[in-house]
Amino acid sequence: MSSEGIPEIKALFLPFLAYGHMLPALDIAKLFASHGVKCTIVTTPLNAPIFTKAIAKTQGLGNEITLKTIKFPAVEAGLPQDCENTDELPSEEMIVKFVKAVSMLRDPFEEILRDVHPQCLVADMFFPWASHLAMKFSIPRLSFVGSCFFSICAFESLRPYKPHIEVSSDSELIEIPDLPDTIRLTRQQIPHATRGEETEFGKFKKSCEEDELKSYGVIFNSFYELEPTYADHFRNVLNRRAWHIGPVSLCNREKEEKAQRGKEAAIAGQECLTWLDSKIPNSVVYVCFGSQSQFDGSQLREIAVALEASGKQFIWAVRKSRDGNENEDWLPSEFEERMEDRGLIIRGWAPQVLILEHKAIGAFVTHCGWNSTLEGISSGVPLVTWPLFAEQFLNEKLVIQILKIGVSVGVQKYARFGGETVKSERIKEAINRVMEGEETQKIRSEAKKYGDLAKKAVERGGSSYKDLKALIEDLR
Repeated sequence: MSSEGIPEIKALFLPFLAYGHMLPALDIAKLFASHGVKCTIVTTPLNAPIFTKAIAKTQGLGNEITLKTIKFPAVEAGLPQDCENTDELPSEEMIVKFVKAVSMLRDPFEEILRDVHPQCLVADMFFPWASHLAMKFSIPRLSFVGSCFFSICAFESLRPYKPHIEVSSDSELIEIPDLPDTIRLTRQQIPHATRGEETEFGKFKKSCEEDELKSYGVIFNSFYELEPTYADHFRNVLNRRAWHIGPVSLCNREKEEKAQRGKEAAIAGQECLTWLDSKIPNSVVYVCFGSQSQFDGSQLREIAVALEASGKQFIWAVRKSRDGNENEDWLPSEFEERMEDRGLIIRGWAPQVLILEHKAIGAFVTHCGWNSTLEGISSGVPLVTWPLFAEQFLNEKLVIQILKIGVSVGVQKYARFGGETVKSERIKEAINRVMEGEETQKIRSEAKKYGDLAKKAVERGGSSYKDLKALIEDLR
């Protein structure tokens, strides 16, 4: 019991070991702590630096977050010694070994549960033993799914009906049954695990889904005004308890917090801002495909050619090419010299939230990972969609078909490391449609509307603020 007589809550957070899961989990812990919850985050030694600076700042504000680490059994599972998050996986085939290592974390995590004695467990959906452990300790497990209501509702409709089994080809359009909107996609845009293919990862994902159904409820990094029909569908039709508390990235209000979020950036935040300050509003295209997507040299070259041909100014956050081309001969000859005044290339991690919020950004070319999608929406920026894997093709449907705040480059096939090569002409066309086409004004107006709604949702009295408060009172 606190000094004010209010029952104290201790919450234990277990984020999945990927940047796209750890960063929102950290933001959720900060939000819980701001409402008086004593939070403990559990991670592995090599992932700890992602959390330490933010935790120190939170503690400085009088909120309580602590960090505990457990050894990650990389070598025991057949992984390279320093491979402690999915971003470090050397190949797609290593995912099976990674999930094996995740399964081996159960016993050491149980010891922390005994030690901390929390009143609730907030665990990522990719821990197939989390609800079972929570029941063993008689505490509620809250599941963090890391996706939007729309995509989860779509998966829940695909799973029992399996319409993708009936089609004659991978490219034939399938209508997802029992959704409020008519949504169609092809079998080749559906994750392999959801297609029902008997893979080791498919079995792992199924066990995660079964365990998550036993949870007390689901936390969504979304806000009601963005997808009200699907928030209602999840709760009232699927009969699942849920809270929308996002966009959680908006809890980072200071420039330094935004610049230091995630890995150490490959460029100083102030250098980005100085460059952007010299540009007029809505004139710059930001290109970034997240922390896990990786293209080969030929695709990177097509992007470079498209950016030059578009005539637009740009910031391009680019990872090392998938074929290990260290010499960067995928860049057109003297590209950087020609683009010196027009473009800024960031080789590695970019301070994305800081960039997206700048008034000079006029479009965001994205892989449609949910964090990136929501960060773009929160900033009121139109999107150029280029989905690759996971639920990203569904996120594209939300952006293009329902919200109408972007344009697609037209990718047709699920491929984590980039499948079909998208030619420069298609990329340029999509960029120009968003930046200067007939649809530009309408798209920009809708994007700004949702950006404003996102900010209102997290303020005192907003829909996400009230849902978070209701969740914490429920736990009390």
